[in-house]
Amino acid sequence: MKEILREIGMIARALDSISNIEFKELDLTKGQYLYLVRICENPGIIQEKLAEMIKVDRTTASRAIRKLEINGFVEKTDDEHNKKIKKLYPTEKGENVYPFIKRENDYSNLVALEGFSESEVETLSHLLERVRMNTEKDWEFVKKGNKRNY
Repeated sequence: MKEILREIGMIARALDSISNIEFKELDLTKGQYLYLVRICENPGIIQEKLAEMIKVDRTTASRAIRKLEINGFVEKTDDEHNKKIKKLYPTEKGENVYPFIKRENDYSNLVALEGFSESEVETLSHLLERVRMNTEKDWEFVKKGNKRNY
């Protein structure tokens, strides 16, 4: 069987490494840009939903969000109906760096898909979405404390 997940992992690590190096000058490190992008694209999102989107546990999300708050990229506000719920919003500083992060993402997509036809890109996108959906089932299962049968 072809090691598809190794290839996906190498791609993800390479792109993450590039982003961490390029965004260091913005005081964004260790994948914090992922959180900031999702918050900019979904203002008012709650931490639990954000963690689910990025596929990390709540502790990891909490740590990254705290650093983004400390560095002035995001702010938490109380929900008007439930004070226990904190909504996440980008600050002006966060909104100002978002276009730079988006340009880097668009450029990385162009580089990664160089030489692919429109049809190949569409097929690859569809297939990767299916892989993600299959993987999400196991992620949800294990996240709830269950063990997979190998």
